[in-house]
Amino acid sequence: MKLLRFGPVGAEKPGLLDATGNIRDLSAIIPDLADTALSDAALQKIREIDVSTLPLVEGNPRLGACVGQVGKFICIGLNYADHAAESGMALPDEPVIFFKATSAICGPNDAVEIPRTSVKTDWEVELGVVIGKPTKYVSVEDALDCVAGYCIVNDLSERDFQLHRSGQWVKGKSCDTFGPIGPWLVTRDEIANPQALDMYLEVNGHRYQDGSTKTMHFDVATVISHLSQFMSLQPGDVISTGTPPGVGMGQKPETYLKPGDKIELGISGLGVQQQTVVASA
Repeated sequence: MKLLRFGPVGAEKPGLLDATGNIRDLSAIIPDLADTALSDAALQKIREIDVSTLPLVEGNPRLGACVGQVGKFICIGLNYADHAAESGMALPDEPVIFFKATSAICGPNDAVEIPRTSVKTDWEVELGVVIGKPTKYVSVEDALDCVAGYCIVNDLSERDFQLHRSGQWVKGKSCDTFGPIGPWLVTRDEIANPQALDMYLEVNGHRYQDGSTKTMHFDVATVISHLSQFMSLQPGDVISTGTPPGVGMGQKPETYLKPGDKIELGISGLGVQQQTVVASA
């Protein structure tokens, strides 16, 4: 299934993308795509519904982030060898973990704001993993059973804030609108192998990133298992699993986003995001 959230900011409703590409309203079935609605049992009940009986959503509504009430927004750094090389950083011995503030989360096609004083706002297409049940000390072998589904994340980053303003990377990762998620949450039964997904990102029609999840240093199952050794993972937690090469910081000369730029990014089977870059108010 392709699940989504639609409507104005802060008032999104849960929905489902039907076989013809139309949005069906799920708000009479579940209050939101969050918490227990992401469990295997809840998702199975949605699968059993006759989709044609669900209200059809007219027009072209705004899409919100495809998961609501995110408790943790966890990111994995330097998880593609070529990206680590272009960043001038060594490939890690175990997953590099950092967090984005949940206030960075926005819809997949919402405008991206360049923060005040920013000089190096960058892009990163990433595979997002949404946890579906409480997960703690899970083995690699069982880790994927804890996934509700997969989605696209643009892990936007301000490199000057991230690397030159002291402290952790969180400063450069958590600005408002730096976490577009969606357009939809694709349930795990539709993704046979999360390590075989092509991914790309373009700015103004120029393709900068063109990669595949098959080149991850630590695969999705390993990442989930590793995280669960240090913290419990809860339904609705989002894990952004790293980016392939081609970020702005790795260009020669370095290239960064500016107001008016158009970003498009996609992952096979997970849809496409499109954002316009604007200056922060």
